Amino acid sequence: MRIGKKRQITLPEAAAARLGVGVGDELEARILHDRIELIPMVAVPRDQAWFWTPDWQAKEREAEAARRAGDYAEFKTAGRLVAALKKKKK
Repeated sequence: MRIGKKRQITLPEAAAARLGVGVGDELEARILHDRIELIPMVAVPRDQAWFWTPDWQAKEREAEAARRAGDYAEFKTAGRLVAALKKKKK
């Protein structure tokens, strides 16, 4: 790879295919000591960005671990769910 006049680089076809990226896709450039990493990015609508915050993702992992461990309850109606939540609150 070479840096062009406008500091542009061309990603080799094999690298693009391996990463699953193409024309118009976005990449983040991260500088790590003496090297550059290119990370494929996905645009997220602003009103959904909260879901991808580190804090929310940690909560998602915690909830998924609890689900896999069987640490949850099922309710046949919304009314029973509300009643259980009220009981737990006391």
